[in-house]
Amino acid sequence: MSSFGDSEIAINKGNSGVMPQKIPTTVITGFLGAGKTTLIRNLLANNGGKRIALIINEFGDIGIDAEVLRGCGDAMCAGDDIIELANGCICCTVADDFVPAMTRLLERAAPPDHIVIETSGLALPQPLVRAFNWPEIRTRVTVDSVITVVDGPATAAGRFAHDEAAVDAQRAADDSIGHETPLSELFEDQLACADMVVVSKTDLMSEDDIEGVLGGLTGRARAGVHFVRSGADGLAAEVLLGLGLAAEDDLDSRREVHHHHGEGGEDADQEHEHGHDEFETFAVTLGEIADATAFTEKLAVAIRRHDILRLKGFAAVAGKPMRLVVQAVGPRIETWFDRPFGPDPRQTRLVVIGEAGLDRAAITAALAP
Repeated sequence: MSSFGDSEIAINKGNSGVMPQKIPTTVITGFLGAGKTTLIRNLLANNGGKRIALIINEFGDIGIDAEVLRGCGDAMCAGDDIIELANGCICCTVADDFVPAMTRLLERAAPPDHIVIETSGLALPQPLVRAFNWPEIRTRVTVDSVITVVDGPATAAGRFAHDEAAVDAQRAADDSIGHETPLSELFEDQLACADMVVVSKTDLMSEDDIEGVLGGLTGRARAGVHFVRSGADGLAAEVLLGLGLAAEDDLDSRREVHHHHGEGGEDADQEHEHGHDEFETFAVTLGEIADATAFTEKLAVAIRRHDILRLKGFAAVAGKPMRLVVQAVGPRIETWFDRPFGPDPRQTRLVVIGEAGLDRAAITAALAP
């Protein structure tokens, strides 16, 4: 494994013959709720002084994950270093979204030292890795590694995600997805492309459960893949970055276990018709809340009464300068304060995901302070 410090940028000065090194890019994939955003947030807070640019393949009407990452509190993760692709599954929008986003990053006067891509939980990593061979970017960036994040407690319990219904809702609400893929097959393909598998939330697991998960995953990944445990503190940059594997040159060994897309180039960006009208998502904007604990209890009641599958966003708490981040998958609700509002309006913004026919007025009223 090469060190994180090896990824420096050489500047091409006129006819000096010095060509710029390719900017390393880490692809982080995994299901909804697996812990990708937490992993990246901790990575940014311990970035070793590198300027890291992020491409976030968000789902929903407002960019919650991107906003969480902007709240990392580090000067090295400035707002303009975060690009959000909110038009759907990244592996299905390569030509329209991903390649132009990469081009914008590469054409900056001061390009980043490293790029991190957080894919949608439903993205197939193989088409994204193939996209690094597109003419516009292939001489300027390289896939440092593909990291698949696996929800440790969910896997130990025999599930692919903490709330598989929420993952299905995410898929059904995204009309851009060009592959009808059972979760089991998607999981196999995410493992097949991985250079490193991060088993998350191991601080919530027994040693026996951890060993059981690691034993079950080992035979499903490629030979030589590293398996790493991760808890609430995430992992150091030296562990995640600087692997130098050039995954785009090693496509044969990481082929999809199950065929979903056409091979190569624009074939990976095809459009399909889907019956995605069984689920819906909408945004709710509210004022300040008086008490964080009472608000969390109110969220739990609303989630249960209205069968809300996924809820995420921010809340403004009276008397608190920091934003309260809200992440709910099924009945599990997590909250924490991330950063001051600053010039942003002090308001509460939430994205609600559930089955079609949600009573939006009743849910909005139930969430109102």
